Amino acid sequence: MQKMSFVLFGATGDLAQRKLFPALYNLYLDGKLPDTISILGLGRAERSDKEFQSKVEQSLGLYSRRPVHAASLPAFLEKFRYCAFDATNMDAYDRLHELIETREDELGIPQNRLFYLSVAPGLVDLITSNLHASGISQQDGWKRLVVEKPFGTDLETARALNHKLSTVFAEEEIYRVDHYLGKPMVQNLKTLIWANPLLESVLNHQQISNVQITASETVGVEDRAEYYDKAGAIRDMVQNHLLQLVMMTASYLPVNLRKTTDPVQKTDIIESLEPIMKELAHQHIVRGQYEPGEIEGTSVVGYKEEAGVDDSSKNDTYFAARISIDHPSWRGIPFYIRTGKRMNEKSTQIVIEFESPAEDSHGLQGLSPNLLVLEISPNESISLRVNLKDPASDRFKPVWTKFSTDSHDQPEAYELLLHDALRGNSTFFADWKEVELSWKWTQPLLEAFQEDLLPLHLYPAGSTGPAVVNELLLPGKLEWW
Repeated sequence: MQKMSFVLFGATGDLAQRKLFPALYNLYLDGKLPDTISILGLGRAERSDKEFQSKVEQSLGLYSRRPVHAASLPAFLEKFRYCAFDATNMDAYDRLHELIETREDELGIPQNRLFYLSVAPGLVDLITSNLHASGISQQDGWKRLVVEKPFGTDLETARALNHKLSTVFAEEEIYRVDHYLGKPMVQNLKTLIWANPLLESVLNHQQISNVQITASETVGVEDRAEYYDKAGAIRDMVQNHLLQLVMMTASYLPVNLRKTTDPVQKTDIIESLEPIMKELAHQHIVRGQYEPGEIEGTSVVGYKEEAGVDDSSKNDTYFAARISIDHPSWRGIPFYIRTGKRMNEKSTQIVIEFESPAEDSHGLQGLSPNLLVLEISPNESISLRVNLKDPASDRFKPVWTKFSTDSHDQPEAYELLLHDALRGNSTFFADWKEVELSWKWTQPLLEAFQEDLLPLHLYPAGSTGPAVVNELLLPGKLEWW
């Protein structure tokens, strides 16, 4: 990789400590950082380079997936410098510009600059505009902007933000992070059929009954109430993570991928999502909010009792939907998506349910549907459920075969995404068209929420969500997996 400056806005924040510094260190151990790189951390507090490097070292001890190597640590920490920074003060940009150029001169780095914005959403367009006004982003080398979600709060704000960013950076220079796209199993979807011709015969339109995508969490709102009570599950999880999983699944698993020179694109899928009119949203959507309950034997409070949450809040902590894709590969095959906080287990998975033979076919009875399960987290695995005859009862019972990876040796999502950003590979970042179309599909649902057209169903913490969610499924024929 080319020599570069890595400018991290928000270097004293939680994301930097928990994810970014450990990711950079593990890339360093794997020889996946540029040989020469200047990493500049920016934060509001005053601190010395040594104090900042000490904070980086502490984060590695707490959050790195691999032990810290004492022999390699000094050379890694030497790459870091700190700059006290106020995004609203133009003088701060001048000081930053001077530090960037000083380090470039010291290390012989051309003016290749990657700007990573791990900051509050309201600062993204301000920082981007000031990078241009100060000349920092008007250098001779290449430039890249990495932006964390949320990318807007609705269709209008997303378009306004993108317009502002695109006045400074070209689309190919903007890397919108969706960390679900960095998860190894999600990235494996891109090559699953190509690498396993066996799956080609079953992952086709005639065999698939439905697809279910679940992202459930056992945690509650934690310390994110200020953000979450305005965002809810639909903005926090659905518009980005879940719709990206729908796009990845529907783009890369159809059988026709191996038979066409014009493969299905993610934008083909999001464009093909049938819109849900806000007046009819209640027929396709279930939203919920958790009440007090029990998680793994421990009593927990309800959402309205969480610190920082208004006791009259109608915010959703659960969302489920039945969606249709008007695309030749998936027409007539329903997708079911759901996500929730304070659920009975932590799990992100894609379940493909296959068509079952009629019970009287060949005299067979008690057959369970075949399933292909792609577990994304907390473990990574592929499981297949088939029916085998039980000699004792002369009936059939479902059995599982499971193939899993050693997740301890797997790079984490931010390692893969950072490595791609450093190399200039935007494959697993969300492009603007995907983001815009996702917001366009979501917008009527946000309006339905605002206009109180959708009831808010309560569910006890530690459950699988509101019981009414079963009404989304084909009556009498399907169940949630």
